[in-house]
Amino acid sequence: MKEFVDEMRAVAMKLHTKDQAREGEKESVDPPIATWNPSVDGYLKFLVDSKIVFDTLESIVTTALHPSYGEFKNTGLERSEQLSKDLEWFKEEGYSIPEPSKPGIVYSGYLQQLAENDPPAFICHFYNIYFAHSAGGRIIGRKVAEKILNKKQLEFYKWEGSLSQLLQSVRIKLNHVSSGWSREEKNHCLEETEKSFVYSEDIIRLILS
Repeated sequence: MKEFVDEMRAVAMKLHTKDQAREGEKESVDPPIATWNPSVDGYLKFLVDSKIVFDTLESIVTTALHPSYGEFKNTGLERSEQLSKDLEWFKEEGYSIPEPSKPGIVYSGYLQQLAENDPPAFICHFYNIYFAHSAGGRIIGRKVAEKILNKKQLEFYKWEGSLSQLLQSVRIKLNHVSSGWSREEKNHCLEETEKSFVYSEDIIRLILS
């Protein structure tokens, strides 16, 4: 039987470009990652705005406004602490850390709103943010590090233990939580995927700003 996470993945793959994933189907409007000319300033904006999003996700899960969110505490995929360490490293290197900008602030507010009123939609964003970072996000991190960080690997792209096992554990939890949803709620969750991509892409574009 097809698990709900397989449905989530199938919808997400349709919204990936070929540049982002082998199975991607969408035409890209942005230049391919290989041609990017990132700046440290742009990359710092991206890291700061990513951090506000991960801070928000992790705070929502910790406080568990909705009982199902408690399932996703301490999954090992959390990124907030790692981003703090990376921003501290940039500070020590003499860079000034910017304030969060509109893409991160707007996405954070939207996630808080969904978490209170719309668990299936919130879970869609939770899935897409963490799973995208573990896949395409790592490719972006590697390319940017090659171009501007002398190949330094940031903590943002390191996980304790086996990443594939951490992801599989979260897949099981997602299937468990969604098993209590109606078909309408599942469809509503899937329909939210495109919004999660739009918000995330706005943050990724900061790298080139």
